[in-house]
Amino acid sequence: MTHRDATPSHGTSPDRAGHDRTEEELREALRALAGGVLPDPDAYRTARGEWLRRERRRRLVLAVLIAVVFTLATLIGLWVLNQAPSDPGVIFSGTRAPVADGTSLPRLSP
Repeated sequence: MTHRDATPSHGTSPDRAGHDRTEEELREALRALAGGVLPDPDAYRTARGEWLRRERRRRLVLAVLIAVVFTLATLIGLWVLNQAPSDPGVIFSGTRAPVADGTSLPRLSP
């Protein structure tokens, strides 16, 4: 014995015409409601002004951020250069003669 659902499938009921009528009434009500809505005459001007104000603010924040990063990079670079030892290095001292003092590796003769 098998059990069959007594509920008709969607869209095949005899009450489908009532469903169409309800849907049409709802559409008419929404059209009437939408037709009563009037746009604000200054809506575009207001929206454009807000958009331009946000754009100016973004550009200002970006310019300030770039200036801060550039300033920090410059200050860090100057600080690093200032930390270099003031005494001349061994290579550029110029006080010793360029004579090998026996500490280098021996060269092989061919």
